Amino acid sequence: MRTPRIALPLCLVLLPLAVEAAQPVELPAVRLIATGGTISSRPGGRLTAAELVALVPALDRHVRAETEQFSNLPSSELTVTAWLALARRVNRLLDERPALSGIVVTSGTDTLEEVAYFLHLTVRHTRPVVVVGAMRPPGTLGYDGAANLLHAFRVAAAPASVGRGVLVVLNAEIHSARDVTKANAQGLDAFGSREYGRLGVVGHDRVLYYGRTDRRHTWRSEFDVSAIDRLPRVDVLLAYQGAPGDLIVAAAARGAAGVVVAASGAGSMSPSQLDATRLVLRRGVAVVVASRTGGGRVVPRPGTGPRKRRLPAPPRRVMGEDLSPVKARVLLMLALTHTREQAEIQRMFQEY
Repeated sequence: MRTPRIALPLCLVLLPLAVEAAQPVELPAVRLIATGGTISSRPGGRLTAAELVALVPALDRHVRAETEQFSNLPSSELTVTAWLALARRVNRLLDERPALSGIVVTSGTDTLEEVAYFLHLTVRHTRPVVVVGAMRPPGTLGYDGAANLLHAFRVAAAPASVGRGVLVVLNAEIHSARDVTKANAQGLDAFGSREYGRLGVVGHDRVLYYGRTDRRHTWRSEFDVSAIDRLPRVDVLLAYQGAPGDLIVAAAARGAAGVVVAASGAGSMSPSQLDATRLVLRRGVAVVVASRTGGGRVVPRPGTGPRKRRLPAPPRRVMGEDLSPVKARVLLMLALTHTREQAEIQRMFQEY
């Protein structure tokens, strides 16, 4: 005799599916660390980190936003000592919060590329750190800060951003901190990555990447800010027709441990500057030659390598590869906390 089947009510069959579908999806947690800049420069007073987040529409659809006020200054007032403290704070936060998906850092756009590159070299984690700013202040027509912040939060939360180093997000574009530069004083599309191009874009539907940088950065970096208590002084001086070399000598006399020459073309300097670099090199001051052109590389020229000789070779200039003069300054400051050997510093410029 067959046992009769008992038909379960349809509602009981679908109940587990309904319960499962009702479970809320936990959004990724992203911390905003605000340092100031135009993005927060409201007439009559500066916006706090919490106030910035409150301006971003529909942010809670994408992330669980946290806020932290590191400073609230114009970008020109953020010192290199503050860079060290900021990098330590980012590293400590990522150490202590393994479930944190990423970090967004606000910065003034005038020096954003320098701050971002410093973090690119000193944050020792794979999780994304995104630096963001605005070209127009709050309360003005066309304020771009809210949109830039929304995009930065989405990039920091995106799994595809992991392992790409520190990123810069403005105008719905994603750039590597190594290559990005501010190329326009006022336009909303002020930031670009020279001949290398952007890494990706922020679309209305998703964060989309086209590439990544292969140079060393973040978790592969040898620069540990926990072991650095101060950064050496490094000055940037411009090469131009008839430029005097006494400014290079003066920088060294005033305590510069290194000098970056923003040379013309692929590394040209005036005769006076060449003489001055030879002088300060003999005094133990590091000299890096970068290009003021905004593109191309500065590398040793054929025939300038070490020659066979009985006497020790004189100290030589470091070639800045394709780094801009201000980025070369950032790398040289960190390099000088490790070594003053020309060959070692040259290696760093080739690897980073």
